[in-house]
Amino acid sequence: MRVLIVSHAHPAFSIGGAEVASHALFRALAAMPGVEAHYLARTGHPVARHAAGPLMSLRQGPREVFAHLDGYDHEWLSTRQLEDLDGPIADWLRDLAPDVVHVHHLIGYGAELLALLRRVLPQAVICVTFHEYLPICLNHGQMVKTQRNRLCHSASPAECSACKPAWTPEQVARRERFLKDHLALADRYVSPSRFLADRFVAWGLPRDRFAVIENGLADSPAAAPRPLPKGGRRARFGFFGQVTEFKGLQVVLDAIARVPDAVWGEDAALAVFGGNLEHQPEAFRTRFEALLQAAGRRARFHGAYRPEELPRLMAQVDWVVMPSIWWENSPVVIQEAFHHRRPVICSDIGGMAEKVRDRVDGLHFRTGSAEDLADRLAEALTDRALWPRLSAGCPVPPGAADCAAAHLDLYAGALRARGGAVAPRPARRRRVSPGLSGAGHAAAPHRPARRPGDRAGRPA
Repeated sequence: MRVLIVSHAHPAFSIGGAEVASHALFRALAAMPGVEAHYLARTGHPVARHAAGPLMSLRQGPREVFAHLDGYDHEWLSTRQLEDLDGPIADWLRDLAPDVVHVHHLIGYGAELLALLRRVLPQAVICVTFHEYLPICLNHGQMVKTQRNRLCHSASPAECSACKPAWTPEQVARRERFLKDHLALADRYVSPSRFLADRFVAWGLPRDRFAVIENGLADSPAAAPRPLPKGGRRARFGFFGQVTEFKGLQVVLDAIARVPDAVWGEDAALAVFGGNLEHQPEAFRTRFEALLQAAGRRARFHGAYRPEELPRLMAQVDWVVMPSIWWENSPVVIQEAFHHRRPVICSDIGGMAEKVRDRVDGLHFRTGSAEDLADRLAEALTDRALWPRLSAGCPVPPGAADCAAAHLDLYAGALRARGGAVAPRPARRRRVSPGLSGAGHAAAPHRPARRPGDRAGRPA
């Protein structure tokens, strides 16, 4: 079976849960007998584009290819680089001829990629993994209201227009139809959490196409518990992830300032490991830096980290704090914490509440409440029996091989449903194609809605 994994970024250049999960799946599939795995990652500025075209290797590894795509409309999840999709990328896909194309994110590629795949590879199985709620939500896919960051429980043209006044209800409805028509071209949808799958089903995607498959972790040794001095406490807290407003760092920095000095003591500390602060809005950066300064010795910001550094960093902490103010899906950080047997203190909503069992392998606190989080931190610092019990309760997360095996079962079932089978393959040769709009290519089952201004004859 030849499988192409498509990611919106490569973890060598962008450290995020989706990038790490997609690349771990690629590597695990590549190690399985009978599977030929390939990886296509989108890149863009500041990486320079090759003069010869959008495809390049960037010397990452065998069967790892990059597509340089910068012309992307984030709100529509749509691309303006139709010529690149229609030309060099289409030719490469025909030449590769995968049995399965598994898309992790439409970011950078646009929904038009799904139309391209269906028309260029009419017999291939197309899978889409959702990592957040971007097709549903115009507010960065977070399903959080723009007014005071209130949680959003459902989407509709009227609700979304009220949240994003620049969009009329009619425009929201057109965007919804545009995305649903393209997503309908996929054979299967994958969600790492039931919570996220339920949100997309409520939005209108068919439940029978969904599979819930937990992301698998790449093999790595678990960090030993942090050595303690005689009489020492489990008093080191760690945050791992992107530094954005929705990750709730403002909540945890506020919370640690609320813990009484007598409880916090001289040995407690919060370590913040995360990147992308420089890309955040100025108002958030200003507030984050002010809260960090106010925390003084209680908190230290270490900046971005590489995936291979995580075991060493996890060895420095006792607890992992996940204070996100949005629903989340299935944060890889939770699995990484469980792998290293670090209990998780998290917000009590969405994928976090689904993955972390309160008082079994972690603690829940009321979302967005610095006061409630401060109480949980104080409990962690004062109840010495709590950490050993919760650490022992941490489940063993699935490994990358387990995840790959579950995906192979999904792919095989989808191939059978399409009436296809994986046939012996002749040697591949480079083919020159007239392009997506040329004659001789199979048509899509139906023509997805086009955005206003799209040209005829292009993937819509």
